[in-house]
Amino acid sequence: MPDPESPERPTQDAPDESDAARRRRRAQFLRELAEARELRDRVQPRRAKAARLRHALRMRTFRW
Repeated sequence: MPDPESPERPTQDAPDESDAARRRRRAQFLRELAEARELRDRVQPRRAKAARLRHALRMRTFRW
């Protein structure tokens, strides 16, 4: 079990990773997440339709 005092991943204030590298990794992660959602929607159309309807209902009842 790793020591909690020495995290394996760099923290926010660690200068090891540049902002550009972090943004690239984040963009890659978001692309893969969107691709996974699209795939799930294609293979489960009924669930995707229900989710769209729930989202539309939430948006209709939302007040500014």
